[in-house]
Amino acid sequence: MLHDRVLVSMDTESGERRSSAGIVIPATAQMGKRLAWARVVAIGPHVRTIVVGDRVLFDPEERAEIEVRAEAYVLLRERDIHAVASERLEDDSTGLYL
Repeated sequence: MLHDRVLVSMDTESGERRSSAGIVIPATAQMGKRLAWARVVAIGPHVRTIVVGDRVLFDPEERAEIEVRAEAYVLLRERDIHAVASERLEDDSTGLYL
């Protein structure tokens, strides 16, 4: 990985989703712009706030998909990441920082 690049593996989503009211939403239903979660698998030397294993929130429309050893990954810049859900908790924090 070079510079501020982050390589992530997309979280697998089931085809159907359920709303908070219990309504089943089929996989073919169109939704508005929605951010996606992914798990970080590699980072470049200039990435400052993310470590391998963190879950990150990003815009799926601003991504570059690549394939390495028959596995699909997404390549992002650190600045394209909107939030990090970290397992590294500090001083009563929520574990989610923007």
